[in-house]
Amino acid sequence: MSHKYDCDTVEAAIRKRVDERMNNLTKFQINRPAQELFEAFVDPAKIGNFWFSSSSARWEEGKSITLFYDIYNAEVGITVHEIEVNKRIVFQWAGEENIVTITLKAVDEATTIIEVNEEGFQEEDPALLQKMVDNKEGWVYVLSCLKGYLEHGINTLREGLVK
Repeated sequence: MSHKYDCDTVEAAIRKRVDERMNNLTKFQINRPAQELFEAFVDPAKIGNFWFSSSSARWEEGKSITLFYDIYNAEVGITVHEIEVNKRIVFQWAGEENIVTITLKAVDEATTIIEVNEEGFQEEDPALLQKMVDNKEGWVYVLSCLKGYLEHGINTLREGLVK
């Protein structure tokens, strides 16, 4: 049976859901201890194995950090707002309102659920839907690369995304 959807109705439904939450939540199970996931983000040398090439310093509460992406000759700044070792990282992208909260929930000694919640998307933005889709795609990709790196030692995935 084929369904025909009215594009305006679908977009309105998505916008309504977004209006209620104005965030994007992405979750993964990674079969490694929470401490290893935490260190993969905050250690300037380790972040290059799954996300950016490197960061300017170890992530600590109150610090402004520059993230470098060598292959694209790009960099982006973040401000780290909160750190709860092995449990939570909260940061804000430089020049943007969006806040990212990374939560690590240990299932047991060898398994962690990672949640990335990015908040701050603006309802009035005409490009909201595309920004939400791009954001979700980005976090799914980052967490897939993190899983590959921590579970299997693969550190070449981050350079594979093509848009």
